[in-house]
Amino acid sequence: MICASSATTIEEFEYCERLSIQAKADDAPPLLPCFAIHPQMPLVMGNGTQMFLQDSLSVLDTLAAQKRLGAVGETGFDLFNAAFKETEGIQDELFAAHLETALRYDLPLVIHSRRAMHKVFAHAPALKKCRAVIFHSWSGTAGEGEALLMRGINAFFSFGTVIMLNHKEAMRCCAAFPQDRLLTETDAPFQPPRGKEFSSYADISAILGAMETLRAQSGMEKIIETNLRAAFY
Repeated sequence: MICASSATTIEEFEYCERLSIQAKADDAPPLLPCFAIHPQMPLVMGNGTQMFLQDSLSVLDTLAAQKRLGAVGETGFDLFNAAFKETEGIQDELFAAHLETALRYDLPLVIHSRRAMHKVFAHAPALKKCRAVIFHSWSGTAGEGEALLMRGINAFFSFGTVIMLNHKEAMRCCAAFPQDRLLTETDAPFQPPRGKEFSSYADISAILGAMETLRAQSGMEKIIETNLRAAFY
């Protein structure tokens, strides 16, 4: 199955790119390297934020211009707690820059959003112009997902181990969304299944199984593969 991997530093990106080149040489499923400044980075970087952001935005533009990106992402908004909210202004600027790059180079956009769906909707007119908008670890409601599609946004909604962990709204969304809008992910290593310390690519099979159970529908692996190609190619 096609796999996309997001990097936040040039070193991470080049590692993913080497894996992508090796996969192609081995005639293995494609790995698509992506790049962005994650919305949590302004808080994480602290005093080094400004230089990091300038350098990273330059890297983003260079990689996009050189046609080395599978997508711009993951970018977006994280307003999960008071500390992240303090960087909201910087997150706004970064998202605008990432969105502009995705539009200029006709690249898919991968969005991270925690407690910030109102900010995503504020950009709906521009998002409608994107080739595809992939919502990483969808955390919105079923109604919000439907509203994005109604606005003409070519949106895809990705689900990971949360649908195996009794996250009721994620499970409801996974069951209700049109099948051609669904994607899967592991968010490795950050969303481990119950009983594991980390998540890995190997967890995809279990996630697909949970999706099939929720939707009372078989053959989800083939459907997800088709959706991945529609979103990223």
